[in-house]
Amino acid sequence: MTNSVLPQSAREPVTGGTEHMRDFRKALGPWLKPKIIVGGTFVLLLCFMGVFSPLISPYDPNAQNLLNTLQPPGWWAGENFLGTDHVGRDILSRIFFGARISLIIAITVVLISGVVGVALGAISGYFAGHIDFGIQKLVEVVWAFPPLLLAIAIVAFFGQSLIILIVALVVQRWIPYCRVARGQALSLRTRDFVDAARSLGASNGRIIGVHILPNLLQAALVIGTFAMASAIISEASLSFLGLGVPPEIPTWGSMLADGRTYISTSWWLALFPGLCIFFTVLGINMLGDGMRDIFDPRLKRSGTGTG
Repeated sequence: MTNSVLPQSAREPVTGGTEHMRDFRKALGPWLKPKIIVGGTFVLLLCFMGVFSPLISPYDPNAQNLLNTLQPPGWWAGENFLGTDHVGRDILSRIFFGARISLIIAITVVLISGVVGVALGAISGYFAGHIDFGIQKLVEVVWAFPPLLLAIAIVAFFGQSLIILIVALVVQRWIPYCRVARGQALSLRTRDFVDAARSLGASNGRIIGVHILPNLLQAALVIGTFAMASAIISEASLSFLGLGVPPEIPTWGSMLADGRTYISTSWWLALFPGLCIFFTVLGINMLGDGMRDIFDPRLKRSGTGTG
């Protein structure tokens, strides 16, 4: 009875607030899938370890103590929570600092590869013709080399450093961005809004920057999540072979290589960095799979993106 005498203007804020809350829940719903939550948790944990490794590491990751070598995990009762390696370095501290290297490499490789690949793909698809032919021939030439072997050759020729390792990983990882961006740009260049911008006198650079590139970001974001996992595995593989970053920089791959000799007697040397690589790659792939379900309209129409 009381609500019936209230003016319409007094009831509108409540209705409007309810509608906004409903819209917010509807927009947030797809991001609350289990694989996005679990994958995002692993990624956030990697970021936390990488960013705050100097603060949360109990010891210097390169500090050696030859009187305390190959100590098993002491858990909460010992000085070294996850034990020590063959020269007495703390495993937990090296894992934290290894997460920082993995995070730096993954983000840097994805950003550089994404910028180069999306830009070349947009230019290739928009202009088509001879420009498209030249860029795609470059793609075919670079894609012909096995990725890991090409990275090994680059690192072996130019030497070990973080910058060289990033360049070696970027050399081929821009290609998936380029191919996807080219396909979408070929479709977008014939759309009405592009024709309208062209008829109004917009330059090709403005059309690509304002109308083409923004429509490529969602696909690039999904590719980037999977590329992060690939970059972490490649860095670990190169470090395992002794061709990653310099030996004084702790990485999960180099920790696996160090533990290979003692795998039968000191299981913790290889187990813990191996688990870090496994859960990190698993989390990134789960997050990327969930984002693909959200951003790919074909999955939405087919009903396969609801799981």
